[in-house]
Amino acid sequence: MDDTTSTRRRRSGGGITLGDVARIAGVAPITASRALNTPSQVSPQVLQRVREAVQRTGYVPNLLAGGLASRRSRLVAAVVPSIAAPVFMETVQALTEALAGQGYQLMLGQSGYAESREDELLEQILGRRPDGLVLTGVVHSAQGRRRLQASGLPVVETWDFTPTPIDMLVGFSHEAAAAAMADHLVARGHRRLAVLGGDDARALRRQQGFIRRAQELGCEAVPALALPAPTGVPEGRAGLRQLLERAPQTRAVFCASDALALGALAEAQSRGLRVPQDLAIAGFGDMPFAASLYPALTTVRIDGTAIGRHAARFILERVEGREVAGKVIDVGFSVIQREST
Repeated sequence: MDDTTSTRRRRSGGGITLGDVARIAGVAPITASRALNTPSQVSPQVLQRVREAVQRTGYVPNLLAGGLASRRSRLVAAVVPSIAAPVFMETVQALTEALAGQGYQLMLGQSGYAESREDELLEQILGRRPDGLVLTGVVHSAQGRRRLQASGLPVVETWDFTPTPIDMLVGFSHEAAAAAMADHLVARGHRRLAVLGGDDARALRRQQGFIRRAQELGCEAVPALALPAPTGVPEGRAGLRQLLERAPQTRAVFCASDALALGALAEAQSRGLRVPQDLAIAGFGDMPFAASLYPALTTVRIDGTAIGRHAARFILERVEGREVAGKVIDVGFSVIQREST
């Protein structure tokens, strides 16, 4: 019986083991382990034989066992509300690249928009002992904060701002970003303003910041229309219909996401409304499609790549035992003016 036949039988009976690799390579199991984990401790000839055996068998090293020995998993967990939300993908991509460059892998979790779901997901992730955790938004539940603080893990809250982060924070003020959009719309001559957004915490803060600033500027501000999260293009169309039925005098709408703005733009055009002459529409996020719409969408740009890179640096510095200077970073925002306003 050749090695391949024996390996196939073992695979069908329970998987390839390090012992199988060692036997095929003609070395002791401890030598095979050294070749895989600390290759500098074996000769080039032995290393080559072990690698060839791994290639032949398809063996995958047990990273958990190695992590237990070193007390590191080399995994960093990131939690986003939805993997379908493109606004967070720049951050996820930057995290992935920065961590991979230092030998770490990113584990992605989807929390949804309910705090109860976030607490449940955090419990599951912490039980797997990652080396660090990157969260979208700030943690509001007392239970979630206690668990994260008790874990001793490096934690970075992102895409939000608070004076009392759990550990470290990279984000911006949603209220300030929305207020800046109100300033922009008023500067363009729009005085009858409305805001359309989801009912999740960050979207609500954008709505509140927009309404507050509009009122400070002496504008007519329609009460915010909060739609059940997650929101997208269909909700943008339906939301604008409801808003115009409630306040037909509205002349400018700030949408708390570009997807909502896209829906609102479609609804406005279906009604024969000229944008921006009859109704100005603005979004949030500066998604890749925003500049290609007709008319091109005015929106708020957030540097998601910078958020991801700063968060990865924070995690890696803490894992390596270095002191993190400046644990809170405000990346700010930019109002991108285009034809829709």
